[in-house]
Formats: sequence, C-alpha cells, structure tokens
Amino acid sequence: MLEAPEQFPVLGLPVHLLDDYPRWLISRLQQGQGAQVVTLNAEMAMQAEQNSDLAKVLQQAELVIPDGAGIVLYLRLQGRRQQRCPGIELATALLQKAGEWGDSCPVFFYGGAPEVVNKAAKVWQEQLPKLAIAGIWDGYLSPDAQTQLQATLQEQQPKLILVGLGVPRQELWIAQNRHLCPQATWIGVGGSFDIWAGVKTRAPAWMQQMNLEWLYRLYQEPWRWRRMMALPQFALKALKRRSN
Repeated sequence: MLEAPEQFPVLGLPVHLLDDYPRWLISRLQQGQGAQVVTLNAEMAMQAEQNSDLAKVLQQAELVIPDGAGIVLYLRLQGRRQQRCPGIELATALLQKAGEWGDSCPVFFYGGAPEVVNKAAKVWQEQLPKLAIAGIWDGYLSPDAQTQLQATLQEQQPKLILVGLGVPRQELWIAQNRHLCPQATWIGVGGSFDIWAGVKTRAPAWMQQMNLEWLYRLYQEPWRWRRMMALPQFALKALKRRSN
C-alpha cells in the first residue's frame, strides 16, 4: 500500500507535500486504492473556517494539493518551498493516463451545465480516442435523478471521477458518495469543465507565472468579488502566523 505523503498545516488544514502529485495518484490507481483529492486555495481555506463540514472533509481527504498561490505563499512563509499544483493540470495529467489505459480506467464526468459537461467530455474523447467514458451527468439534477446517478456510479465503478459543482458543494458531495466507488480517485475540478469546453479560458501564461490567475478569474467572473475578499484576509492570517 502506498504511503501517505508528508503534510503541513495551513491555518489548521492539512496540505500534502509532494514533488509529483500525478505520479502519486497514478500509483494509487494502479494499486486500486481510492482517494479524494481536494484542490486547496485561500478562498477555500477561509470557507473552511466557517464551515465545519468542509473542514472535516479536508482533514479526511487522502490528498490536499496546494492549488492556489496563497497556499504556496503561506508554505514559503513557514519555510516550506512547495510548487503550486493547479487542479486543472492534475486532472489533465490523470485524464491523459486514463486515455492510455483505456477500458481499465473508465472516467466519469459530473457537474456543470448540460451543454458544458458534454462538450468537455467530447473534447477529451477526441483528444484521447482510447479514453473510456463511463458516464456524463450535468449538475442540475432532481432528487430522483440524483438517486439514479448514485446507482449508475455503483454499477459502472469508474476509476476516475471528476466533479465540477463548485466549492464547497463538490467536496461535500464527494465525501458523501465516495463509498459508492471505493477504488476510484475523486477530484473536485471546479470550473475545469468550462475551460475544457471552451466556454472560458485560463489566464495567460505570464499571469500564471506571476500567480495572478485569481485576478484573471475575477475579470471573467466579476460577480465573484465578494468571495475574493477572502484573499486579503488569508494573507493577513499568513503574515500573522509567520510573525508568531
């Protein structure tokens, strides 16, 4: 059994420290070990302070990766030089590996608008002809359809399950349902379906390198400004922890 990676606390939340996150997860997939992956950023960390259910999910997840620049900054202020691992890039690496494995690693897409999640899956199927897609479900389900989704997951037993419901809904949903496919890797992918479908774009490379993806996202989604207020709050907490 693969050993758990080293972890370091960020505002009391665990962040796992690895040089190669995809390789660790691919090894778990090969060994049939299930995992919930959480892509932690500053906004989610601040939400967890107010949402005990989300905090519990973070404490119990097998892998919490430093997705946001704020998390990486916090770690560096504490003397840990850890590279950022964007969730979309981790999911992309796993999809590419699933495309190599074909039927032995079926993939499930859940979340987002119907036209978006279907287009995202189609784009990946075109890029990876051997990719085995076990199901494509949008995130606008009635209670009856939700029950049907759960039955489908239990029957199909996909090995990689990508959930795009937004934070914290996707993290809570995965924690509540991962028992249905205990050998699967479950990842909350946020808005990745929108990007793969071409509805939205990632920040230019220079903004990514300068850790300004959050600013580009705010430009694309100005309604998020209230949620972005968590960023300076997180920065202040990080600086306070350093001074202590």
